[in-house]
Amino acid sequence: MFIDAINFLLPTVVSAPIKEPVPVFLTILGIMLIAPLLFEKIRLPGIVGLILAGVIVGPHGFGLLARDSTIVLLGTVGLLFLMFMAGLETSLDDMKYNADKALIFGLLTFAIPMILGTVAMLAIGYGFLPAILVASCFASHTLLALPIASKLGIMRSQVLTTTLGGTLITNILALLVLAVVVRAHQGNLTLQFWLFLIPSLIIYTFLTLWGVPRLGKWFFRRFGHDEGAEFTFVLATLFVVSYGADIVQIEPIIGAFLAGVAITQLIPQLSPLMNRIQFIGNTLFVPFFLISVGMLVNPKILIQEPKSLIVSGVMVTVAIIAKYLPAWGAGKLFAFNHDKIMVIFGLSVAQAASTLAAITVAYNIKLVDQLTVNGTIAMILVTCIASPWVTAKWGKKIKPEDATTQKPQGGKLGDRVLVPVANPNTEDNLLKLAMILAKSAAGTLLPLHILIEEGEAISPADKARQNQLLSTAEMIAHAAVTKVLPIGRIDESIDKGIARVAEEKQASVIVCGWKGYSTYQENLFGGVIDKIVQRSSVPVLVSRFPLPIEHTSRVFLAFTTQQAQAISFPQNIKLAKTLATELKASLQLLQVVSSKGVDIDLTDGIIPADIPVQKLQGNFVREVSRLLKPNDLLLLNGTVAQKSQIFSLLGHIPEAIAHHHPKVAMMILYFPQ
Repeated sequence: MFIDAINFLLPTVVSAPIKEPVPVFLTILGIMLIAPLLFEKIRLPGIVGLILAGVIVGPHGFGLLARDSTIVLLGTVGLLFLMFMAGLETSLDDMKYNADKALIFGLLTFAIPMILGTVAMLAIGYGFLPAILVASCFASHTLLALPIASKLGIMRSQVLTTTLGGTLITNILALLVLAVVVRAHQGNLTLQFWLFLIPSLIIYTFLTLWGVPRLGKWFFRRFGHDEGAEFTFVLATLFVVSYGADIVQIEPIIGAFLAGVAITQLIPQLSPLMNRIQFIGNTLFVPFFLISVGMLVNPKILIQEPKSLIVSGVMVTVAIIAKYLPAWGAGKLFAFNHDKIMVIFGLSVAQAASTLAAITVAYNIKLVDQLTVNGTIAMILVTCIASPWVTAKWGKKIKPEDATTQKPQGGKLGDRVLVPVANPNTEDNLLKLAMILAKSAAGTLLPLHILIEEGEAISPADKARQNQLLSTAEMIAHAAVTKVLPIGRIDESIDKGIARVAEEKQASVIVCGWKGYSTYQENLFGGVIDKIVQRSSVPVLVSRFPLPIEHTSRVFLAFTTQQAQAISFPQNIKLAKTLATELKASLQLLQVVSSKGVDIDLTDGIIPADIPVQKLQGNFVREVSRLLKPNDLLLLNGTVAQKSQIFSLLGHIPEAIAHHHPKVAMMILYFPQ
């Protein structure tokens, strides 16, 4: 009786699905706007709201929308974009930190769910291939609670690097299982398939991970001034690599994931390009996919098929147990305490991106039925609620492991970043550096342009050019979602204007450009940079970027033993770590001991134990030059001398290195003593 009432009610809500393009798109936009806001109000992930909204408006709900070819097309694009963004959040460099722990955890969090999932699904009547497929969904996971860990300041802890590395391993293995199961279901799992798949997969992966970064570097270097071309290139890379996966007979979602992994090293996390990718993906493409997944769910099966409740219960239970056991086992093996074990569990228990992708592919080829889709949605609902809660509760009890022994005074370095601009088109790297510092500290960017007063009135053309320069800098900052306060000033000299604005606007750091050499006059009497450093009461970062800053592959901090003993040295370490994190680059420290100098162990309280330090003895310029590589960002410590000094503050060391390495980016750090 009750089932008949439901069957009678649902089809009569609307006589037929909406088919006109404008009302269809308006309905979907309304869902994208309202559903996440409502669910986040009750502290549930917005992803759950979009899926449930798809259930309500879909063919098995009130029938407002049909899951037609347009929805399928946009949903497929959203699926590829979802996997692409998952790849963007995965860094191969994470494997370098605690690589052994990451490998062990990755294998455990793949093998245990595969075994438990296969046994459990076979026990409730699933066939062997569907059981393997569902088990691979248990093995993969989505780092839904990663933003919580970032806010807690534990991103560089052993717990996080272990989990990040393990996530990369288990997700790749789970996607490979999906590819094999799909081929087996289609009856193509022959010896010929393996002879084709293994070599082609190796070649395809190599070309993607080796070729895409190099092609991207060339493109960004040649056309990096065109923001539209950058975004279009990224989209083209996504679909070309995804289509390449289809050619080598694996699922396109694997290609989308690899495309993200390959290109992520070229796109700084806080860059305008990354912001555009995440904005378009998270607000348009991915919601289309989530809504289309919801349309697959048939709520009536929960009533008509009692087995649906059993499947949902088994999937939820196995998903939680199968992720807790690897976290507990790895934690005990690595001597982690209970809080760290629970954080690993909280981060790895969420099922979303890879799970939805795999189930969608399996459902489209009739490998699993709607019972499994419903169980998957229930599993996603429970795990997406549990993951942020567990991570937040136990993550608060973990002490951040990257805190330095001394905190910089006057707040964070990126609170108020002052950057003089003369031509944003040629000083794009300075603006990007300033935005990285400001955005990493949730601070404000202060672009400054100064007009020199030379006894005559400033011409309208000069004022118009100043407004145009500041407007361009403001637009770039807004594109990266960075707070910005443009400043136009008229002053008697550049250095005095910068120093006065820094004092008036309470700047926390000044970012200046450097051409890499000094003229004879500047060497003798000091140039604009020298005067800015001498007048400034805040740190000054003197920077030279021959190539785009996003090409940085290693942040290289070189220092002497004497420099490491300065009170400002912990700030140098913190800046180097921030740049390495945001540029997705590796970090290396070099301590150069002079032949007559006294060697001091700096790992005891001065330099954190998790940062590699290389120690060499000899001439500073020679040893640093010998170790420099292309795409390095070299950080050097500057020394602020007495106000009465008339010679250039930069000295011969930075210029000597810059002369021998004209294509290496350099930054000289001046901190007030």
